[in-house]
Amino acid sequence: MERDSEAKMYQEFFRHRFHQNFTAVDPSLGPLVLSICLEDEENKLRVILRLNECSLHGTFSISLFPQLPTAVELAKMLCSNVSVSTFEVVSYLKAPELITTFDEHRMSQNFKFGVLYQKEGQLTEEDILSNNEESEEFKDFLSILGQTVKLRGFLGFRGGLDVSHGQTGSEAVFTSFHGREVMFHVATKLPFTDGDAQQLQRKRHIGNDIVAVVYQEGHTPFICDVISSHFLHCFIAVRRVKRENGADGGDGGAFQVSITAREDVPPFGPPLPSPPIFSEGSVFREFLLTKLINAEISCYKAERFSRLELRTRSSLLEALRSELSSRSQCMVGEPVQTGAPLSEGTRGATEGGGGFIENFKRAIRVRSHSFDTLGGTKKAGGAGTPKQRVISEHIILSHTNIFVFVECFLVP
Repeated sequence: MERDSEAKMYQEFFRHRFHQNFTAVDPSLGPLVLSICLEDEENKLRVILRLNECSLHGTFSISLFPQLPTAVELAKMLCSNVSVSTFEVVSYLKAPELITTFDEHRMSQNFKFGVLYQKEGQLTEEDILSNNEESEEFKDFLSILGQTVKLRGFLGFRGGLDVSHGQTGSEAVFTSFHGREVMFHVATKLPFTDGDAQQLQRKRHIGNDIVAVVYQEGHTPFICDVISSHFLHCFIAVRRVKRENGADGGDGGAFQVSITAREDVPPFGPPLPSPPIFSEGSVFREFLLTKLINAEISCYKAERFSRLELRTRSSLLEALRSELSSRSQCMVGEPVQTGAPLSEGTRGATEGGGGFIENFKRAIRVRSHSFDTLGGTKKAGGAGTPKQRVISEHIILSHTNIFVFVECFLVP
């Protein structure tokens, strides 16, 4: 499983050791939050500098310095553009909790993925989303993904599904995987609306997922951009095949996997074997769920999502700096500076409200709203149907270069 090592750096190397935190506002860089830890056993300093764009981490041998460097000196060693002349010391006792919340805000223990069911001869979004009946073959595949659960009263991660009134269907597929909860938006289990060719109730969930599995029956290829969505950045196509010799598959049945993602999605593991054939069982499940989770993590680095992430991070960093500064002033008995309207974070600190945590929740809600504004459908009257070319037996990619990162093998 891919891991965000930067997000866990403070938790692993600072939080449970004696360390010092500092804040500042740089004229050009904006809010800064600095953490310094002296590791006596290894005779080195470990430093994290948080900026709007990223966090910088470094370790420095104490032998390099005639005397311990200042916070400003260490910050400039990580980023030469730092121009502040002083940092404020953070004395708030719960600062490590707030800093950890900020550092790990990108990490998620919960994931949701779409599951599309494509039958032989189905080439359009309308065809695929109109499927209601599930074949035994498809049901067997769903049982590999997870277990079918009743939504009403469900207490696990619901992935945006209604667990009170049945407005998103009565069942879903759910699993726990290496400490993570995963909910699958299975198109055939979402509400079907008679007379609605677009099946907007199903599209509402599938189209807002970032990664989707396409289970294919037959030999009809899947057209990657047939599902119009600003969110979907990766498809993993799975198809039942038979090994010629029937080896490792009991009755000869196995699964063939092909993967495609938009051009700005970085590659992600684990790599497909050659040929990309998996027997039924734990090996296939481990690979597929790991690939799905890593795919979503990688998709967030694509341009569309990274811009939203940068805005969210900037908002949260300013809220964190403000909270740490104001609560530290309160700790030492200094009045909170006046003369300008208090930020929400500062107001929370002085009035006993949620402070940074409330700012954190607000920023995440704003990011979710920003995601929603991206999720419109394609406008009619566009440039026409793009030309297509066959990349594998089962996936067709468009010449528009929307989806170009391909991981697949042709199987004779």
